[in-house]
Amino acid sequence: MSELTDLYQQVILDHNKTPCNFHKMDDANHTAVGHNPLCGDRLTLYLKMDGDTIKDISFEGNGCAISKSSASLMTAALKGKTQAEAEALFEKFHQMVTGTKGAATDASLGKLAVFSGVCEFPVRVKCASLAWHTLKAALAQKTAVATTE
Repeated sequence: MSELTDLYQQVILDHNKTPCNFHKMDDANHTAVGHNPLCGDRLTLYLKMDGDTIKDISFEGNGCAISKSSASLMTAALKGKTQAEAEALFEKFHQMVTGTKGAATDASLGKLAVFSGVCEFPVRVKCASLAWHTLKAALAQKTAVATTE
């Protein structure tokens, strides 16, 4: 394995062990539940929106290391972003993890680039993208459980 791959794996493991923004948010004004039936990942995402800006974001739930670390890094990346910026980041992230349009080299992904290798493991794409699909549901205020199907 390359040093970069080792570093990416360590970041994922660190965010799984000690995730950012891992708590229930009592004053959230947008929430959504996500479930990945293939892996068993489940999470609840909480947003505190101020107009169209994500003032605060958190999550709770359980799942594999990729799912939990993806939610952790996503929440850290989205605080203070507008809904349009969040949706644009979703598209770039999704392109990266599915291996389309060369998004893996997009510098605007920042720390989210640790998931660039996920495209080599198609079954793990759903793990990495669950939090993001749940984000879309929360922003749209959908009440149905968000899935990766």
